Amino acid sequence: QVQLVESGGGLVQAGGSLRLSCAASGRTFSSYAMGWFRQATGKEREFVAAIGWSGAITYYADSVKGRFTISRDNAKNTVYLQMNSLKPEDTAVYYCAADNAMTMDVGSGSWGELRYWGQGTQVTVSS
Repeated sequence: QVQLVESGGGLVQAGGSLRLSCAASGRTFSSYAMGWFRQATGKEREFVAAIGWSGAITYYADSVKGRFTISRDNAKNTVYLQMNSLKPEDTAVYYCAADNAMTMDVGSGSWGELRYWGQGTQVTVSS
């Protein structure tokens, strides 16, 4: 079982930066692929970024490529999302998710239904 807790959300002006953190419990964290997703009000949840178990492989949505960076620290059981050059359209609740590499193939950008989700953290970007 893996429990995920996000933090770091808040209100920022367009062009600003935020860093989200996702702290995981469980001894198997380092073997799991991790991802960030977001859901804006009235819209479906969408993929943002993913990272493989070692951190060597990452995958990004086109909408955030070049602006967001996903990373992880397995010693701290934490995955991060550095968000730069934020835009109002980045406003959403951001969720982290985890699952094993069979379910979440970061290299190919494909995954099934992910088992573990955090509660989300709100990011609001003002224009």
